Amino acid sequence: MLKSAESVWNECLKIIQDNVNPQSFKTWFEPIKAVKLQGDVLTIQVPSQFFYEWLEEHYVSILRKALKRELSNDARLEYQVVVDNSSQKNGPFTVNIPTATTNAVKTQEMPASMVMGHQIKNPFIIPGLRKVNIDSQLNAAYTFDTYVEGDSNRLARSAGYAVAQKPGATSFNPLVIYGGVGLGKTHLAQAIGNQIKNLYPNKTVLFVPAEKFTNQFIDALKNNSVNDFIHFYQLIDVLIADDIQFFANKDRTQDIFFHIFNHLHQSGKQLILTSDRAPRDLEGMEERLLSRFRWGLSADIQVPDFETRIAILEKKMYADGIELPRDVVEFVAYNISTSVRDLEGALVSLLAQSSLNRKEIDLDLAKKIIKNFVKTISREVSIEFIQKAVCEFFSVQPEKLKEKTRKRAIVQARQLSMYLAKSYTKNSLKVIGRHFGGRDHSTVIHSCQAVKDMMDTDKEFKESVQEIEKKIQLSIT
Repeated sequence: MLKSAESVWNECLKIIQDNVNPQSFKTWFEPIKAVKLQGDVLTIQVPSQFFYEWLEEHYVSILRKALKRELSNDARLEYQVVVDNSSQKNGPFTVNIPTATTNAVKTQEMPASMVMGHQIKNPFIIPGLRKVNIDSQLNAAYTFDTYVEGDSNRLARSAGYAVAQKPGATSFNPLVIYGGVGLGKTHLAQAIGNQIKNLYPNKTVLFVPAEKFTNQFIDALKNNSVNDFIHFYQLIDVLIADDIQFFANKDRTQDIFFHIFNHLHQSGKQLILTSDRAPRDLEGMEERLLSRFRWGLSADIQVPDFETRIAILEKKMYADGIELPRDVVEFVAYNISTSVRDLEGALVSLLAQSSLNRKEIDLDLAKKIIKNFVKTISREVSIEFIQKAVCEFFSVQPEKLKEKTRKRAIVQARQLSMYLAKSYTKNSLKVIGRHFGGRDHSTVIHSCQAVKDMMDTDKEFKESVQEIEKKIQLSIT
């Protein structure tokens, strides 16, 4: 039976998934499409030039390993880098570039306007408008120095810093930063803007929330000044549009933003966008606009891990010139895990209560304050909570604990989760086993003994267990 490009690539993905962390797999491999298979040459399609360069720099070894396993030792990989040309009627321009690392070939599709190098000049620039001093609308407190980097935001932060060094001159245009509420998207976007202002004082930087952009456009319609509105935004060197999900179902606003986006992009200006979800998940948006959002890099910001939350609190304390007991800082970080905004809010409330009531900040006061941010502090720990705590510590996906695999990291996480579930919950061995893919009570007993034996012989492992136990204990006190 002949193999298809899709079947070969799907098998390669299985190998890759076992060798990279879940976030990297989601970011760098899920968007790839298998295009064709000719002999031992597999062609895959990637969404941008930067995407291709990142794979070549960071994942060449695993790509080569997977391809050779599925095809042969002579297998080769070809990349097809697609730059959107949906608005062009002419066929794509193609250039093949051999690469030394994977013995691969890169095929890049470019719109006709880019091939010709045509630069459109705006004939409607209002004389004297460029002389107007445009306020950037940036918060000076939002800088890279005050932004704490961690595993949850490293890609977005690194891309943002690269953009700040060379706005409009990197592959990250647009740079789309997405993630849940209160995770620091706006902080990072404004940090990029502030850095650009420092490095390039002559560049015009503007930060505008999507809702404000929409209201400005409505006002322009009412005042018959749409041309002035468009021309104003076409003068911006770095446009930062915050919360673009609010453009959803606003057809005329999307249309005007589309034209502004095109003009700025073609003029080599930088666009930075934030959203509460990835461009592919935005609903109520025109496809032509979504395709442009995908031209550059989409980088997500996830919920910060425990260590990053500690660092955020410590940086905030340092900035405010205060000190808190270590157990209080850890308690706050353990119990507020979903939002940086809530984390900082809890710290402010703690300081306010301490000052108003003239009470020393201790663990008891922290517990009272945290009740306003979480449903309850005193609770019986669940098996799910233990699984999450262990998996977060060992960087393992919780669902992997239920699978039948002998991968050492997963087996160790599963055994430790069972051990802690037996120690900290009132569930029977049978119930515990059911939470790990339907395993029986004898497996739970074996796992508990294996953990005890390892703690006796492996000091580092024992310290890891104690660290996780500390988190569990803080969550139930």
